[in-house]
Amino acid sequence: MFLPQEFIRRKRDNYALDPDQINAFIRGVANDTISDAQIAAFCMAVFLNGLNANETAHLTTAMADSGTRLKWNQLNGPVIDKHSTGGVGDKVSLMLAPIVAACGLYVPMIAGRGLGHTGGTVDKLEAIPSYKTNLSITDFQRIVCNLGCAIIGQTAEFAPADGRLYAVRDVTATVENISLITASILSKKLAAGLQGLVMDIKTGNGAFMPTLEQAQHLADSLTRVATAADLPLKAVITDMNQVLGSSAGNTVEIIETIDYLTGKHRDPRLHDVTMTLAAEMILLGKQALDPKAARQKAQHALDNGRAAEIFEKMVGAQGGPHDLLDNPDIYLPKASVIVDVIADRDGYIAAQDTRNIGVLLVNFKAGRARVEDTIDPRIGITDIAPIGTKIEKGKTLLARFHLVEPLGKDIAIHSYLNCLTISDTAPSPEKIIHVA
Repeated sequence: MFLPQEFIRRKRDNYALDPDQINAFIRGVANDTISDAQIAAFCMAVFLNGLNANETAHLTTAMADSGTRLKWNQLNGPVIDKHSTGGVGDKVSLMLAPIVAACGLYVPMIAGRGLGHTGGTVDKLEAIPSYKTNLSITDFQRIVCNLGCAIIGQTAEFAPADGRLYAVRDVTATVENISLITASILSKKLAAGLQGLVMDIKTGNGAFMPTLEQAQHLADSLTRVATAADLPLKAVITDMNQVLGSSAGNTVEIIETIDYLTGKHRDPRLHDVTMTLAAEMILLGKQALDPKAARQKAQHALDNGRAAEIFEKMVGAQGGPHDLLDNPDIYLPKASVIVDVIADRDGYIAAQDTRNIGVLLVNFKAGRARVEDTIDPRIGITDIAPIGTKIEKGKTLLARFHLVEPLGKDIAIHSYLNCLTISDTAPSPEKIIHVA
């Protein structure tokens, strides 16, 4: 007989877990016979004592098998996805899916909600009125087949055990564990029936893997488990020592995505990451012979407007407005209070405390502190000055807060200024792509 408390005790005491026990526990998570308290205890035991390679592989497979596994036999092209470990302002998935779909790949993207201090792709898309992230499997597959991509959230059909674990980890300080991250990511991707996966592993002060060494350990873990599951995987390590792009929040990131796809504005760092990942997906799908050709193909999909067209059609197919790109101001919810953060001294922006910028957004309800919290999509930050910007006291705009009431104005300004390091000399340029 399986007793959850004995299973948890075993990992608490740092003993290896039996595959059958792992399967039984995950079945209980999926069918709600395991409580949130028991999930939290298990996650904390794993966080403190870790899982070995075999345990991680078994946990991943058990979570993938807790729901439906998709098959894409009807498609005549490669089924490839990308996943990010999360960061502040990371809206890459929103533009990447339509870009590579325009290049002949199929992207069935099952995305996540905000986790800890990081934003979630699903939360961002739900800032679009009536956009449905909980499609049926039939509708999900139909849209992917017709348009080349669809982005939905995790549903009861796909790795439901991970859905519960994911939510509990978010609010119990157990996010930053390599085995739990590996199992969470790959269980969803295996359930999606992928033929290849590109991983964007963030490193820096705004990432769950703050050091390059930790990021490489996660890359190794993901590669090892993916290989065991016959899933081709390419890991790319990118910088998260500053907000990615010029915005962070939900509505504001949708606006930046639209501006990016239509060519109105493309932040250089954001563009570099997006093109690098797009090229890797195209190469993994064998739609180009070399990285240069793959990057050119992705750029062409942007320049000829095809990527923007697919994004708008995807939004419409998933319940959102069919003319979002032409009329974002009509549809997207707006903040009622705009607060400018102006430089309080001369110098250069030498560093950002990116994690605390994310925490600041959570505190203003742009993210969740608890599972049951409701996000306000109107709240966010735009016009974020990047590291290296020369600033002048009383003149340079450092950031612009979008709030719903003036009460938090002074807190926003003071807190954001505390997230910046200002120096008298210009800092050395930050490396954006560490490993590709």
